[in-house]
Amino acid sequence: MAENEDRVGRIQEEWRRERPDLDVSPQGVIGRLHRLAGALTGELVAVYERHGLGEGEFDVLATLRRSGPPFERAPGELAEHTMVTTGAMSKRIDRLEAAGLVSRRAAGPEDGRRRVVSLTSAGRELIDAAFTEHMANEARLVAELDPADRAELERILTRWLAHHEHP
Repeated sequence: MAENEDRVGRIQEEWRRERPDLDVSPQGVIGRLHRLAGALTGELVAVYERHGLGEGEFDVLATLRRSGPPFERAPGELAEHTMVTTGAMSKRIDRLEAAGLVSRRAAGPEDGRRRVVSLTSAGRELIDAAFTEHMANEARLVAELDPADRAELERILTRWLAHHEHP
């Protein structure tokens, strides 16, 4: 199959025929990224599910684990690090707490209202296993690319993403 003979390429050809007045070349990048993101998400979520986690729960446990000892953060920090609303974060924390993977406690005696979420030993064990499999899965997925292409793609995506994310 030639490079532009995939589904996106066929769609572009149809648009070129129907709307020759428009440059549809951006669709070649955006359309393929969109389709690839969907395919990759499915591959990633399959690993989380094998560990009994959804994508959001995996994200919370991974955020706590990579924070280092004592593996805890305030709910607002978790929401910031995982880019979800505090309401969505509360629901995730509720599910993880019910499963015994995190616990909540007061941040300290001076401020009983401020809470922190901590990774339990069961949560740490689970995220360590899930993250190990997750990294092997990601390595498998990017192994389809030549190492030089992979490095160039990372460089391009890093620069492009910087234009769309706020510091």
